[in-house]
Amino acid sequence: MDVNAAVAAAAAIAGACTGVVATLAFRWSERDQARPTRSSMRPDINAVLPPGVDTVLSVLRSSAVVLDEGDAVVKASSAAYALGLVRGGKLAVEPMLHMARDTRRDGEIRQVELDLPRRGTGRGEALAVSARVAPLGSRLVLLLVEDLTEARRIEAVRRDFVANVSHELKTPVGAISLLSEAVMDAADDPEAVSRFAGRMQIEATRLINLVQELIDLSRVQNDELLEDAEPVRVDTLVAEAMDRCRHTASAKQITMAAGGTSDLFVWGHRGQLAAALGNLVENAVNYSPARTRVGIAARKVAAPGGDMIEIAVTDQGIGIPEKDRERIFERFYRVDPARSRATGGTGLGLAIVKHVAASHGGEVSVWSSEGQGSTFTLRLPEAAAPSSHHASSANRAAPAPGHPTPA
Repeated sequence: MDVNAAVAAAAAIAGACTGVVATLAFRWSERDQARPTRSSMRPDINAVLPPGVDTVLSVLRSSAVVLDEGDAVVKASSAAYALGLVRGGKLAVEPMLHMARDTRRDGEIRQVELDLPRRGTGRGEALAVSARVAPLGSRLVLLLVEDLTEARRIEAVRRDFVANVSHELKTPVGAISLLSEAVMDAADDPEAVSRFAGRMQIEATRLINLVQELIDLSRVQNDELLEDAEPVRVDTLVAEAMDRCRHTASAKQITMAAGGTSDLFVWGHRGQLAAALGNLVENAVNYSPARTRVGIAARKVAAPGGDMIEIAVTDQGIGIPEKDRERIFERFYRVDPARSRATGGTGLGLAIVKHVAASHGGEVSVWSSEGQGSTFTLRLPEAAAPSSHHASSANRAAPAPGHPTPA
């Protein structure tokens, strides 16, 4: 009996101890869960941002960076990484970092324009940006960066364009003013009056051409695809371009000849295409020596997005230096300014051709060799031939293809 009593007493004591240990473990677990840990003291990044800020930053066009009190990047848009603003979780632009620290200290909004090195070019090109820093709550700082590079480029182009237009308009207007004074002074000399009047007519024609080309350029320079495009017969465009230059070619005894594939059609605006091709043929005639040949040929070529029509204008002129070939399609750019003014050129013809080609979903290219001549090629999307009624009308409007047209 004593042995059984001892065993029962030991079991009771062991049960009591187990209960105490279990109770202590449960209480310890509860207290441990309630205690702030290292990880709970640093909540998730998204929890740091005020409600709705993450959504707003994701739709902004500007590059956005949010910094915490330790200058660590809490949030950064993909554009910020693309511009090289954030690297390795840190803001990589020192002036912006200083701005953020100053704003965190005094709460004032700051803005500055900076030129940043362009990543990966190695040519010293710079990105023009506008940076704006503002406090975001009590602990965070928001940095918004706008890329101004393209805006500055467009502004520079516009500024140069205005300066060039002013200069080009000033020249013929000034000449007409001086010639009118000369006519008044030579009122008693019929021969001088006739000579000055003829010169005034030349300058007036030059002024009219410049204004017209400025109007044409303003209509096509957006490079937006046409909404009212229609099939246009290439033979008709070639015939109109040759008729436009027939008098000048005849005076220089230049032979113009059309060839290539006939009955081709392109999509586009007939007036714009006629002006573009006319500019190419006119340049070929103006820059060719006397008693040479200018050829216009069309053909169809296969392309990944659909067949294209190539219209090539070839001359035997002076050619274009290699250093100038990339710039000849710029507005008012002239390879030889003196020769351009002698031929009445405005420096806008090839710029119009480039924009017309772009707005029609095509392109223009040039091959040239000094002393051997040049070939300008206009590539445009092919169009299916229109109905028989329209096709017969177009055929009556154009000469038989492939027949040389004497100047």
